[in-house]
Amino acid sequence: QVQLVESGGGLVQAGGSLRLTCAASGRTAAMGWFRQAPEKEREFVAGISRSGGSTVYADSVKGRFTISRDNAKNTLYLQMVSLKPEDTAVYYCAARTGTTSYSSNYLPQFNFYGDWGQGTLVTVSS
Repeated sequence: QVQLVESGGGLVQAGGSLRLTCAASGRTAAMGWFRQAPEKEREFVAGISRSGGSTVYADSVKGRFTISRDNAKNTLYLQMVSLKPEDTAVYYCAARTGTTSYSSNYLPQFNFYGDWGQGTLVTVSS
């Protein structure tokens, strides 16, 4: 069980960039970013393995977003470039703890994660 705190959200013009940060209170295994727009279900954005060696992206953000982590700082990042109005959403950080192995195919599944942050709002204007 870890505490997760997202930051870095805000208002940005289409085509601009933002970097989201998720600070964890302790060590984590796999981590991911999800987002939820008004009146829509939460959707997967990007996931990363414990070591950072494996990453998975939603097709809608592939080539524009980059997920990374700094385990020495217990911190997860999401670098977002070429932002579009459809990227507007509350972005949530998620973490899995434990030592068991797993396939990267699980990274997009929200039930795979046990801990969630409070979310940070990203608004992209046209």
